[in-house]
Amino acid sequence: MTHVFHPTMLREYDIRGVVGDTLSEKDAYAIGRSFATLIARAGGRRVAVGYDGRLSSPMLAEALIDGINAAGIDALNVGLGPTPMLYYAASTEDVDGGIQITGSHNPPDYNGFKMVFQGRPFFGADIQRIGEIAAAGDWETGEGTAESIDIVDAYVDRLVEGFAGGAFRIGWDAGNGAAGTVIEKLTARLPGEHHLLFTDIDGHFPNHHPDPTEEKNLADLKKLVAEKSLDFGVAFDGDGDRIGAIDGQGRVIWGDQLLQIYAAAVLRERPGATVIADVKASQALFDRVAALGGKPLMWKTGHSLIKAKMKETGSPLAGEMSGHIFFADRYYGYDDAPYAAIRLIEAAASLGKSVTELRSAMPAMVNTPELRFQVDEVRKFAIVDEVLARLAASGANVDRTDGARVLTDDGWWLLRASNTQDVLVARAEAKDAAALDRLMAAIDDQLARSGVKRGAQAAH
Repeated sequence: MTHVFHPTMLREYDIRGVVGDTLSEKDAYAIGRSFATLIARAGGRRVAVGYDGRLSSPMLAEALIDGINAAGIDALNVGLGPTPMLYYAASTEDVDGGIQITGSHNPPDYNGFKMVFQGRPFFGADIQRIGEIAAAGDWETGEGTAESIDIVDAYVDRLVEGFAGGAFRIGWDAGNGAAGTVIEKLTARLPGEHHLLFTDIDGHFPNHHPDPTEEKNLADLKKLVAEKSLDFGVAFDGDGDRIGAIDGQGRVIWGDQLLQIYAAAVLRERPGATVIADVKASQALFDRVAALGGKPLMWKTGHSLIKAKMKETGSPLAGEMSGHIFFADRYYGYDDAPYAAIRLIEAAASLGKSVTELRSAMPAMVNTPELRFQVDEVRKFAIVDEVLARLAASGANVDRTDGARVLTDDGWWLLRASNTQDVLVARAEAKDAAALDRLMAAIDDQLARSGVKRGAQAAH
């Protein structure tokens, strides 16, 4: 018996598809059996499984567990909840790996799989290995068992363990995503006053799309914070591994700005520690970490890549523009948005300032959002290489960590190839609008020299 996946499914950081089109129960079974085969060959015997609130998730979970069991590996089903709850199970239960079934922030008909293997992120070549094993039918055979446990309360207990924050008035928008029940239980345990939006888990996402990094999806939270004069608000993506936040004035606190707040708190306890952020993060963040006595480290975009770099450097804190925040300080080092919300409350308390004051203290920068535009898949990396070669010849100040990040007197600009799509990503940041225009002109000039033009925005 062999199985071939749709070519678009096996991605850099996860496996993803459209249910009933590129993703079926047979795929879920093959993923389970292939992953469990790798676990068995590494000497493991048990895998945790969790799933999000999408309509297709229970069906895919059942098929996935059948596949795991068919390879002779036991499954521990932790049921419906956010991805970090599955990571928590993989970190604390007697298991050798974990799989979360989730479509994250994609449209309702999407679904996918995020994996942990013996305590490390499972990505890149690992995911391609799943495809190779399935295509060859190179599966282990056996009869594993399936057990279900309720881990929500244990997870919430861990979120509030050692809580040292104050009492604030906070808005929470779960966006009908998988973190809803956790947020209800969590806020019941916290001091202060908590106003909750859309905590009923609903795979139709009837209120707004569950992606807090798009400002339009924060409209309901902004309204709530304004109407009730709350201190700040937090929002979660579809599977609860990314956080969005706004201050008491309704200003968005972007991922790299949240990291500035967290870094100020963490570096008090851990002076000189390394703080990691991706290449899309503001220069203001790297400068701030250095000013606080920390070691700023710019790294490649991608939650799996950042987690691996944290382990390598012993970093207690990392984050991405996209709202993945990772605490190894007093926690497990994975991206957990409910935990990041707890640490925001704690940071405001320990720094002795409101979240609004902390946001106001940041230097005003003018920047673009992440600009994503489609290019030919075969040209994608070549264009970036051509740009890098021209920049090197011109003596520009370039960081090559992930694409080209160019520092000029005006600020900086970035051009990189997406790992997951036929897309180039650009971003720029400057002190004022005229400087930003000059940076964008530099990007467009480089693209033109490689025969491409920034076209319409590509979706995630």
